Amino acid sequence: MSVHLQREIERLKKSVLSLCALVEEQAQIAVRALLDRDEEAAQEVQRRDIDIDQREVEVEEDCLKILALYQPVAADLRFIISALKINNDLERIGDLAVNIARKAATFAGLPPMEIPFDLSGMWLKVQSMLRDSIDALVNLDAMLANDVCGRDDEVDRMKHDFRYRAEEMIRVDPEKTSTLLTLVAVSRNLERIADHATNIAEDVIYMVQGTIVRHVTVEDDEIDPIRPR
Repeated sequence: MSVHLQREIERLKKSVLSLCALVEEQAQIAVRALLDRDEEAAQEVQRRDIDIDQREVEVEEDCLKILALYQPVAADLRFIISALKINNDLERIGDLAVNIARKAATFAGLPPMEIPFDLSGMWLKVQSMLRDSIDALVNLDAMLANDVCGRDDEVDRMKHDFRYRAEEMIRVDPEKTSTLLTLVAVSRNLERIADHATNIAEDVIYMVQGTIVRHVTVEDDEIDPIRPR
């Protein structure tokens, strides 16, 4: 690898990590805005989304420039391809954080009600998956990436459990329908973030081992307005 290519790849890695930190912070603020019924924080998440969009474009342009100027091969080429895909996943996580923030703003205006689901606990699991997928990228750790993929099912189960409990509560007290549907939508967005963390982990496995791993199943009634990968 040339010195110039090595320098560009290191700079690219820092840009991806910076974007990851930003989208994680956005999701954290959005979830906290919901739990605290903080409409101002929810609006701040929406205002900051443009920064994520701009950074996503910059990372993509850097990847394309490296491909054009240096024509990397083998492991270097796999890294650039993976960086492009991971960059896309991070931008979509930013979109999901905005979705959560919008639901948080709606929730703040609804009649007070104790949240009957452990959304905070769900976010902690999702956040751990996101952080570990990026750690796997930094350390080229396929084993950790595999572990992240294995945790996705637990988040899926939590989302399904939340939805089932919400349906039961709506049958008993229909007046809570709007509030409960808002919370279920948040859990669905968190589950989508976990899916993107899994995508990142799968890209790390490809980067390290050259193996393509894809096994994502989406139920027709749960397709989100976020663009499919």
